[in-house]
Amino acid sequence: MLDTQIIYEDKDLLVINKPSGLSVHGDGFNLETKTLVDWLMGKYPEIESVGESMFTQKGEEIKKPGIIHRLDKETSGVMIIAKTQEAFLCFKKQFQDHEVKKIYRAILSGHVNLPVGEEKILDWPIGRSKNDPRIRVARLHGKGKLREAVTIFRLLENICSSYAYIEAEPKSGRTHQLRAHFKAYNHPIIGDHLYNQEDDGGGAIGRTALHAYSLSLKGLSGESVTFVAPLPTDFVSALEKLKSSC
Repeated sequence: MLDTQIIYEDKDLLVINKPSGLSVHGDGFNLETKTLVDWLMGKYPEIESVGESMFTQKGEEIKKPGIIHRLDKETSGVMIIAKTQEAFLCFKKQFQDHEVKKIYRAILSGHVNLPVGEEKILDWPIGRSKNDPRIRVARLHGKGKLREAVTIFRLLENICSSYAYIEAEPKSGRTHQLRAHFKAYNHPIIGDHLYNQEDDGGGAIGRTALHAYSLSLKGLSGESVTFVAPLPTDFVSALEKLKSSC
């Protein structure tokens, strides 16, 4: 099991820094792969009944104890897990009402033509690719129903003329939203073998260079709280390698 760092914990809430390479829960197919849910059930068996299950097309139940939201397997960063049903319902509603603020860090292909710190809005609906159901496509090229998706991002630093280090805030929570939006913006995330097969940053990082940096929401008592997951070693190393190659 990959190392899962605990950022914060109380009787209702667990906040972790999920490592890259760890799936949040099973999909009903690859039963041998260990997931975050496996780690949770080993460490917190008492939360087994918290939250909601999902079901495969065959009707098989996949348990998701305490899971309120998820990150893609290769995406690292901050996640919150409910330890009680009261907490699950409270935080789930905040996600549904788009009251949770999520900030990501990413490394993009190409030089982004923006002043450092200036915000840009990507307001493009997202739908499934006509050719590959795994892929989401932004703008008007999706299959079937398109769903509204808005991302605000700001440039932190251009690296040489080949890469950009950015901070992004998805205002909606669509599947692969940041990956699809930056692909449509012609600056896909490096290392993303689904959306950016051409550029892995020269081998600077062996996975999608996307990290969930911070998450802000209201606790059960109504107070606003923010949790931060420091950049992982491979992400920091990738930035250093790209800068040194200039």
